Amino acid sequence: MNILVTLNSNYLKPLKVMLKSLFLNNPGESFTIYLMHSTIKDNEIQDLERYIEKNGHKLRVIYVDENCFQDAPVLLHYTKEMYYRLLAFKFLPQELERILYLDPDTLIINPIRELYETDMEGYLFAAAYHDKISIKEINRIRLRPYDIVAYFNSGILLMNLNLQRQTIDEKEIFDFVEKNRSKLIMPDQDILNALYSKKIKSIDEKLYNYDTRFYGYYKILTGGKCDMDFVINNTVILHFCGKKKPWKKDYRGRFHALYKHYEKLALKQ
Repeated sequence: MNILVTLNSNYLKPLKVMLKSLFLNNPGESFTIYLMHSTIKDNEIQDLERYIEKNGHKLRVIYVDENCFQDAPVLLHYTKEMYYRLLAFKFLPQELERILYLDPDTLIINPIRELYETDMEGYLFAAAYHDKISIKEINRIRLRPYDIVAYFNSGILLMNLNLQRQTIDEKEIFDFVEKNRSKLIMPDQDILNALYSKKIKSIDEKLYNYDTRFYGYYKILTGGKCDMDFVINNTVILHFCGKKKPWKKDYRGRFHALYKHYEKLALKQ
């Protein structure tokens, strides 16, 4: 299976934790990790490569020269790296037909094969949206006049690379950013939804993009079905969304102990 990550040096430690959870909970699978970056140092790349190979998998590094996006508009503290996910098809090997993008602030706690093999016919992406009325309505209003039925989270994206190569126009993306600078809060995610939401296949957030902040909400929403036993046995991807992250000392989230378990396994290697 092909896995895509795009990050800088600040997220290498969380990346190792995410990868450890992926490897441990998918025994018998073979992963090729594609890392897109512009600034990670050679010694850091070598360390990551040793780590992945020691776990029995492969690393492929795709260096993106910042000149590739020299004409691309940027916003505040968001850099040109915000385009990497959306335009990954330009840099990935042409023979790849699909790839699964994963944020480094996730844990993979169950097998991922079923998600990876999702039927993508006619869709550019498969992703989950967080089904809270307040979130949906705020983003629909904010991104008018674009017709957004659901606001998909870009932290987990299954990509139909063949269709993306045929469909996605980077100029359309750059023009959108220039036109909507004042509206954009999470640029890559806003672009994804405004331009491509009708070409995104919806996947179950409780299974494939479980927002760890919303344990109580999910439990109430499902009449108690989505309790801790359900999550541990069924949820595939836990996503530590928001500003508070489980590798920070002041984190107090419900799944903190689980994260520290995988962190210990990853960092003792």
